Amino acid sequence: MIKVGGDPSPEGVARRLREGMARGVLSFPLTAFHDDGSLDPDGFRAHVAGRLAAGPGAVFPACGTGEFFSLDEEEYRTVVTITVEEAAGRVPVVAGTGYGWAQAARFARIAEEAGADALLVLPHYLVDAPQDGLAAQLERLAERTGLPLIAYQRGQVAYTAGGLRRIARIPNVIGLKDGHSDLDRLQRLTFAAPDGFLFFNGAATAEIQARAYATVGVPAYSSAVHAFAPEIAGAFFTALRDADHGTVDKLLRDFYVPFVELRDRAPGYAVALVKAAARLRGQRVGPVRAPLTDPAPADLADLKALLTAGLDLVGASL
Repeated sequence: MIKVGGDPSPEGVARRLREGMARGVLSFPLTAFHDDGSLDPDGFRAHVAGRLAAGPGAVFPACGTGEFFSLDEEEYRTVVTITVEEAAGRVPVVAGTGYGWAQAARFARIAEEAGADALLVLPHYLVDAPQDGLAAQLERLAERTGLPLIAYQRGQVAYTAGGLRRIARIPNVIGLKDGHSDLDRLQRLTFAAPDGFLFFNGAATAEIQARAYATVGVPAYSSAVHAFAPEIAGAFFTALRDADHGTVDKLLRDFYVPFVELRDRAPGYAVALVKAAARLRGQRVGPVRAPLTDPAPADLADLKALLTAGLDLVGASL
């Protein structure tokens, strides 16, 4: 597929991501399924189009929120291809990849063929690994794709300053997404990184910690809320950017904190609750796939009430 988004080099993609991060949240679309669990390409296309219309800084298909772990290779190809087609070069498309480096390379080839701009390298499967192994994982993958790579530290993946220096020397590694929320460690990593290296706040419901991340030089963040309520996500981003702390506090207190409390009621709600909220807004995204389960009826009722109240805060409606 011919790229229409500008300079495809690691430096060019990093520049486009930096520009996008300054004007909008990082959007992680949901993968749409039919009720029988099969992929729904038309539903996904409509969902992605809606996210893009809300003006994100970049779009990240087939990542954690997009249930990468449940997609086979052909489904993955469809998801990435549709996203690239809908984005049409307007914003960078960063596809997820993961498992061990060999399998990650297979997904990377598909993403490259589909026209993705870069890859988010999700944590490897199951085992703990030393810093040398974490770096070698990225080196093996980098040898097998021409796409820029963004490492994701979460779960069993956590870089030291030395490990960060090593992965930053890999020519097509352009950034790090952090899901640990250890700001002491993250500050050390930002000091260890070379000029121009990108950092992203990838905490669950990242808005909760966005202000704290910004104090250590990491203002960019991913927004699961953008998948179902871009009006709320956009209002929060604008208030944070403009240092409108009154609005930031109000949205945190009256929407984001209650949403996190609801999200924490059951394992997997970080995705399942987001998908349920999208369905409440009429989006054709369908159910989650096993091992995730859709929210319980009582939780759905609470979600609807909270979403209605949150939208009212920004002058929108369900």
